[in-house]
Amino acid sequence: MEVQDPTIEDIVKSYKKAISEWPKPTIDYGVKWKEFAPIQFDSAYFADQDKPGVILGKMLFFDPKLSQSNQISCSSCHDPEMGWSDRRRVALGNNHLLGNRNTMSLYNIAERQSFFWDGRAKTLEEQASGPLGAHHEMAMDVKTLPAKIQAVKGYTQLFKNAYGDDKVTYDRIVKAIADFQKTIKSQPSRFDKFLEGKHNALTDEEIYGMHVFRTKARCMNCHNGQYLTDESFHNIGLTYYKRKYEDLGLYNVTKKPEDIGKFKTPQLRDLLLTQPWMHNGLFGDLEGVVNIYDSGMHMMDPTPEKKQLDPNYPSADPLLKPLKLTPQEKKALVAFLESLSGTKFKMRRPEFPVE
Repeated sequence: MEVQDPTIEDIVKSYKKAISEWPKPTIDYGVKWKEFAPIQFDSAYFADQDKPGVILGKMLFFDPKLSQSNQISCSSCHDPEMGWSDRRRVALGNNHLLGNRNTMSLYNIAERQSFFWDGRAKTLEEQASGPLGAHHEMAMDVKTLPAKIQAVKGYTQLFKNAYGDDKVTYDRIVKAIADFQKTIKSQPSRFDKFLEGKHNALTDEEIYGMHVFRTKARCMNCHNGQYLTDESFHNIGLTYYKRKYEDLGLYNVTKKPEDIGKFKTPQLRDLLLTQPWMHNGLFGDLEGVVNIYDSGMHMMDPTPEKKQLDPNYPSADPLLKPLKLTPQEKKALVAFLESLSGTKFKMRRPEFPVE
């Protein structure tokens, strides 16, 4: 008897049950992965927003006085109206200088294990000091920042409430900003309702797209778990090695040749609110992203001769393979990716102290 391939109807049905009974995803040997898990509404959100440290951090986050020019705040690049990003290809900072990387969204930032596209900061506090002092971002001399903030009378009580006295130090500034950022979380999407057993929350096409994501498209090798990221680093072939837009990624931090061109796997929650995507902001539509992964991303791999001449010449991650997705599979995959966005709330800017 011939075994028939399962129909789309059969596939959809196989997901309308407990997650533990779902078809197993396609995962390569040796890859550590986690099953999908729903996120919950943040029931502590309003209580957290009333904490003195968070109130102070929110003021500092939105206050342009933290920059040398008094014109740029953390929220210039991480704008709540734009998915806590800036919708630009790469960041625009002090003196309208362009950065060389796309602004990462702050959604679910408390869940990350490292920060920046190259993972160079291990804590949120450490992350905050990067943009504050960078010449093409906020260009602030961080040594003089505490005195500048101390001179603003409106901050006296806010620091006292948060720390017990009104002394402004650099560590207190970055701690408060980090405490505020930890409250920025995605709201559950239809995808989460589906994971919780409300099986009419996703359309059949979206469920089929989730199946493609988990199997033939091989996405689960890197985008898995509750936030659809493995928190790791991969070279997906966008390094521009020895060319105009070269960015060596993780290698700049570790100096290990095998890390050339590796970048952090971004979480996929609320991705419709955070385009353009990739470390260089190269893609603004999901069809383009799906097509480039479908190609296998090995266009720039070195020949054996090239590798001999230059042992550092990077190859795209072996997890990437040509997928041969059909137009129907691509369409379903895009539909599934679109179902991962659920956040409607856009935080209002606070009235920070002016004098």
